[in-house]
Amino acid sequence: MDLTALADFNAVAQHGGFAAAARKLDRPKATLSRRVAELEQSLGVRLIERGARTLRLTDEGRLLHEQTRGLLAEVFEAGDAIASRASAPRGRLRISAPIVYAHVVLPRIAARFARAYPQVELEIVAEDRMTDPVEDGYDLVIRVNPRADELLVGRRIAIDQRVLCATPDSTIVRERLGHANRSLDSGIPAVVLSTATEQSWQIQTKDKKLHRVVPRPILKLSSLLMVREATLEGIGAALLPGLLVQPDIADGKLVPLGLDAGSPVEIWALYSSRRFLSAKVRAFLDMLGKPYLAGSDANGSCR
Repeated sequence: MDLTALADFNAVAQHGGFAAAARKLDRPKATLSRRVAELEQSLGVRLIERGARTLRLTDEGRLLHEQTRGLLAEVFEAGDAIASRASAPRGRLRISAPIVYAHVVLPRIAARFARAYPQVELEIVAEDRMTDPVEDGYDLVIRVNPRADELLVGRRIAIDQRVLCATPDSTIVRERLGHANRSLDSGIPAVVLSTATEQSWQIQTKDKKLHRVVPRPILKLSSLLMVREATLEGIGAALLPGLLVQPDIADGKLVPLGLDAGSPVEIWALYSSRRFLSAKVRAFLDMLGKPYLAGSDANGSCR
């Protein structure tokens, strides 16, 4: 079987047509059509039903696409891995990362990486959706508290904990600091995520005591970055990732009232276990370095 023709067929199947695949690959549409026709002839089956405006995969085409797209990725990754052994990291490196981590942590790391490895074309996509490295074309995906997945392996790169915080001049901070024994169990004005379902927060204060805090939403916003900005305006408290508000706390813009008493948040960098760890991915993982907060690197499967 001609691997080039198979790769062209999978591109047409993935992008939903010859024209779309031709634009993506920057290759003539006629060449793709010819290569797919040659593949069909060599296999003796019809892979694509061509219509005037649309096309669809036959049952044989769908089966071939499902069973070979991952294998082709492995073949091309193997070639990249062999080539990378004799040279510096190079080529395209695509990474998906959660929005907060991407905005707060990755820009500085990405800049250092770009200076260190000018032959690598680095692209980082900030998104909170669940991505698949093979299906979505990512070399590396960064996830928060990932579920067990035997197809993904990687490294824990950060451990974080949410912090209940507010501005120094806000009412809740004045009350808390002015009454050392005052309970936080009563409702407090808060800025929350619009998707949040928590009815209360379990907060541990500096004296190691646990408090049930009931947020009374003043604002509901769709992203943690928006919640932080609104909290800095002093209208209420918010439960935010430590990595997001650590600079504000250090600068005195926000005051920590306590930590989320739940389990710390783990952030992992993951890649497909069916892929070779290429030099460019290994270099980026090394650039990520030690976990952002307390903890240590842990290599292994995501389990």
